Amino acid sequence: MSAPVWDGAGMLIDYGVWLSRLVVAVVFGLSAWGKLTDRSGTRTALGEFGLPIWWVPVMAWGLPAVEMVVAVAVLPPWTAVAAAVLALALLVVFTLAMIRLLRQGKRPACSCFGASNSAPIGVRSIVRNGVIALIAVFVGWGGLAHPQVPADLPADHAVALSVVMVLSAALGWLAGQLGVLRRRLDEQALSTLGAEGLPVGAVAPEFELPDIAGGRTSLEALLDSGRQLLMVFVHPGCELCAALARELPRWHARTAEVLSIVMVGNGDVVEHAAWGREQGLVDIPVLVQQGNEAALRYRVRGTPSAVLIDAEGKVAAPVARGAMAVRDLLMVAKTAGRHRNGRRNGSPVLDRR
Repeated sequence: MSAPVWDGAGMLIDYGVWLSRLVVAVVFGLSAWGKLTDRSGTRTALGEFGLPIWWVPVMAWGLPAVEMVVAVAVLPPWTAVAAAVLALALLVVFTLAMIRLLRQGKRPACSCFGASNSAPIGVRSIVRNGVIALIAVFVGWGGLAHPQVPADLPADHAVALSVVMVLSAALGWLAGQLGVLRRRLDEQALSTLGAEGLPVGAVAPEFELPDIAGGRTSLEALLDSGRQLLMVFVHPGCELCAALARELPRWHARTAEVLSIVMVGNGDVVEHAAWGREQGLVDIPVLVQQGNEAALRYRVRGTPSAVLIDAEGKVAAPVARGAMAVRDLLMVAKTAGRHRNGRRNGSPVLDRR
């Protein structure tokens, strides 16, 4: 009687099948838990995704319940295929809804994992769903081709992989909670700043923020041209911010001699890069706060807002809050820049006030 031959390739596939099940279980488990612990955010997200209002309360409970079923059912071999099919169906529906909203120019918060995932939807969201969908397909195939998994794996190995995935899920959840806490602290700090905006004539606070080109940009570098600087604070999920951003390239061309424009957002650099391309911000730098550090320093409380800094590095006007106020501030900056250039060149300037 010959000894059994160890099939290395077969065992690797078995490990891959079990690991893929664990990944799907963790992803859908975290998603369900996040939605259940942030039901107000879940209801808001469902409404913004276009769900009829009468369906929102039902789906706020029903969707995480279905996701939890997927997370549990994907582990036993006798239910793994059905769970994989259900997971794939959910991912297809979510992805099609995201594509529809992006084509309409809308970028609501994803809230796929509750409050810890408040970033607006974008290309990255679709790619993420695509990757998870491929894993779900592999789970379905593995359930049919290798129904003996995880029984054929060494028990200690199967348990070890499970423990690693549980610990990874716990660390992911903790990281998300830290992000939520950071946002709440920033919001609390903004609410206790006192009057909005710095006084006119105050020295503009220094900063150095990541930019979408992969480097870092400081206030000193932005003022190096000797022109005024308009800092426009935006958020990718803000429709008014997107409408204003689409106008800024035209303003940038008209005021390039006297004014530099920079966009300042907060969150993810990749998301802001995609958002900037969508709005046509080709020549306008986009900087990304990792919290609200620049907004806190300039006492900016909402988006869209703008701060005008003169060529000497001082605050030149009160904070402009709202798209109309930002447009008015652009006109002020344009007029002030021409007035300054006229004085510098020795030509008379007519004051129309």
